Amino acid sequence: MDSLPKCAANYTALTPINFLSRAAVAYARKTSLIYERTRFTWQQTYERCCRLASSLHRLNVAKNDVVSVLAPNIPALYEMHFAVPMCGAVLNTINTRLDAHNIATILGHSEAKVFFVDYQYVPLAREALLLLMAQHKEMPVAESIPLVIVIDDIDTPTGVRLGELEYEQLVDNGNPGYAPVEVEDEWDPIALNYTSGTTSAPKGVVYSHRGAYLSTLSLLLGWEMGGEPVYMWSLPMFHCNGWTFTWGVAARGGTSVCIRNTTAYDMYRNIALHNVTHMCCAPIVFNILLEAKENERRQLKTPVQILTGGAPPPAPLLEKIEALGFHVVHAYGLTEATGPALVCEWQAEWNRLPREHQAKLKARQGISILTLADVDVKNPDTMASVPRDGKSMGEIVLRGSSIMKGYFKDPEATSKAFKNGWFFTGDVGVIHPDGYLEIKDRSKDVIISGGENISSVEVESVLYRHPRVLEAAVVAMPHPKWGESPCAFITINKNQTGQNDDVGEDDIIQYCRKNLPRYMIPKKVEIMEQLPKTSTGKIQKFELRTLAKTLVISEKTSNKKSTPVNAEQPKYLAHQPHEQILALSRL
Repeated sequence: MDSLPKCAANYTALTPINFLSRAAVAYARKTSLIYERTRFTWQQTYERCCRLASSLHRLNVAKNDVVSVLAPNIPALYEMHFAVPMCGAVLNTINTRLDAHNIATILGHSEAKVFFVDYQYVPLAREALLLLMAQHKEMPVAESIPLVIVIDDIDTPTGVRLGELEYEQLVDNGNPGYAPVEVEDEWDPIALNYTSGTTSAPKGVVYSHRGAYLSTLSLLLGWEMGGEPVYMWSLPMFHCNGWTFTWGVAARGGTSVCIRNTTAYDMYRNIALHNVTHMCCAPIVFNILLEAKENERRQLKTPVQILTGGAPPPAPLLEKIEALGFHVVHAYGLTEATGPALVCEWQAEWNRLPREHQAKLKARQGISILTLADVDVKNPDTMASVPRDGKSMGEIVLRGSSIMKGYFKDPEATSKAFKNGWFFTGDVGVIHPDGYLEIKDRSKDVIISGGENISSVEVESVLYRHPRVLEAAVVAMPHPKWGESPCAFITINKNQTGQNDDVGEDDIIQYCRKNLPRYMIPKKVEIMEQLPKTSTGKIQKFELRTLAKTLVISEKTSNKKSTPVNAEQPKYLAHQPHEQILALSRL
């Protein structure tokens, strides 16, 4: 059998670009994309992508050149997921909530050749480009910054410019018959995504065509997405290329409903107008939907499937969102795994369980997607697997074709992440007897109190069951006797009179005493206006850890109140008697 040939007839490189050409044939007249008054068919989307790819080629964008884009979920950003790799280049979608300094850093580190900017972000992009020029004073301007192309509003052009070129001009002037650059090696890069930096400085994560293709198929199967779905873009496309659903919607001949802003009004309105069937989001979006005003809500005609991840959603939150007509599937992933790596695949027998029990099962992260060869929870020192008892904690490790190629221009970090044939996630979890994995914490977030390991996620889950708690984050704070103790930061729902000052620290601590073992009870509760978050909705616990270190619990007052290390309070402390922590927010 070794003599059988491997040839062009039986072997081709795997690439998600092929999903578009297939959709253009099989679903040519079906609606591919909706954005306010704009609608395209799959045939039109394919032609627009060919036109854009040919224009980029004429601008001397070549194989492995990086094309960066700063834009919300609009048609142009969706099209670039195909057009950029169609000319052999690598797509770098930039987080729209970053500041100018971080954007300049990404443009410089990625060596972007072209920089597309949505008209709304022109002032931010201008500031970033000035910073980039200042970093390369010795170079001519044309060499120090990428070629800038503005994306004007497709429905109502504003005329905003940052240079001479505009996106629709490139599309109009391009060749609809352009032949895409053939992918000869499926290991070639297709995308460069920068991590959100929840625990460290952002790193450039490189995806291959092979990894993107296989991850897309795995998520379509794991989520059981059928043919011709209507998918609403409530998840930023800049986050792991929309968890690969930028390519996945094309693979299923579906319709992308693009929304510029993730507001309750926009989401409910588009769900009702276009009969949305699927959406992805971080758990923070649940709160947006739950907190919607009466005039913003729409009755759901049919259940809407939600794939959620980014932070472990507490079971009480899942119960509330499903009561509105959403059906939630929980996933776990990270940028380095091309988005979701585990999906909580539902077992039919669980349908007979009480709803509260079902919500707890759904809150687990589940089992590996099909493109992962293996997932385990191990002791990182001995590489021994932990017992499958749902209690023994270790580090979550992954391996398989959906894992990144590595960190761009950072061999040291790549080597540190890949050890003994595994990718080390830095997340702490357990494996239950049924083989389903449950995340317990980031390794840096485990609280060690008197020799006991406390999962902050478990404490947060109890806090979320309090009817007035909207958001909760638990971190370690210094304790003179036990070394560390839990410190809770929460935001609360307003009461019927629109006030939120009728719930205090003592109320929350008393509630915890009734629902938690004594050693897990927070010794301090800070009620805040809002919690600091990354652009993808993850709570920035490193900010809260820094804040918690300014508080010390004395032996005499360990059950009463905390006192700050310094007499002068940090300016970013929130709620009475502190200043509001709005300065911490990274939204």
